[in-house]
Amino acid sequence: MILVTGASGFLGQHLVRYLSEQGHAVRALYFRCQPDEELSSLKNVSWQQCDLLDVFAVEEVMEGITQVYHCAGIVSFERQRKEELLHFNVESTANIVNEALLQNVDKLLYVSSVAALGRAAKPGEPISEDVQWEESGHYSSYGLSKYMAEIEVWRGMAEGLNAVIINPATILGEGSNWDQGSARLIKVVYSEFPFYTEGITGWVDVQDVVKASYMLMQSEIRDERFIISAGNHAYKEIFTTMAREMGRKAPHIRAGRLLSGLVWRWNEFRNTLWGSKITVTKETARAAGRKVFYNNRKLMEFLPGFEYQPVKTTIARMAAAYLNSRK
Repeated sequence: MILVTGASGFLGQHLVRYLSEQGHAVRALYFRCQPDEELSSLKNVSWQQCDLLDVFAVEEVMEGITQVYHCAGIVSFERQRKEELLHFNVESTANIVNEALLQNVDKLLYVSSVAALGRAAKPGEPISEDVQWEESGHYSSYGLSKYMAEIEVWRGMAEGLNAVIINPATILGEGSNWDQGSARLIKVVYSEFPFYTEGITGWVDVQDVVKASYMLMQSEIRDERFIISAGNHAYKEIFTTMAREMGRKAPHIRAGRLLSGLVWRWNEFRNTLWGSKITVTKETARAAGRKVFYNNRKLMEFLPGFEYQPVKTTIARMAAAYLNSRK
């Protein structure tokens, strides 16, 4: 029996579908976001609500489990949610690791993020899995929470747990909820949002994250972490490709530091006055302006049969799915 935490989330949904297609028996966990009718009807998948901060609930759901994909986690760049992020992302992972050790699960795969990686020593230098984390005010609260959660997994490895960690770049792909995760990007582009930044980051297809996770789980690889990224691309390039695939006007106004600063401050002001949802934060505005490059060679060396899908192919599929959802 395979356990998937965060199974109703963006990545979790794709992973559960894939495991079901492969004929595996899956115990899929969710907390607040209940699975829709399609997910609920997946073959060999049983859904169960669980609070991962409840150690007794974690003990119960992990009975009879042989493999764990720990995908659950709060993703937010809102400053006021810092304590919530640190509490849930770290404590839930500690609970999963502890129970995995007690119940002698065969293997655990933890889904972290490139946000948990250290920074390059020089501008433009690719970041690899070996870059060391250093305390700095430049990291996001989300990145800090994922880094600290990774420490819990490494602690489990030191105590004998068979585990691997993946650090996906920005994940692209279709979703049942286009307001969830990075699937929301294409919705923003469809609205012909006019601004772009000069930032660069890593991007990867959600299907490739699922495939890499599955291959790592089935392999003898342990005590390692892997960057999962198809390539480094400018935000403008990604958004322009999305716009073209949907026949929409591409972003055409460069948002420099001053304009980006005004946008995130206006977002926080609206939230303070009217409780409006924050879509751009200080952290996301800064991140969108950085040029960050990720080295993806390690995964290819450990899994020589693995191939990434071109980002343009991913965007074309994603755009078609979004347009179809609007009909």
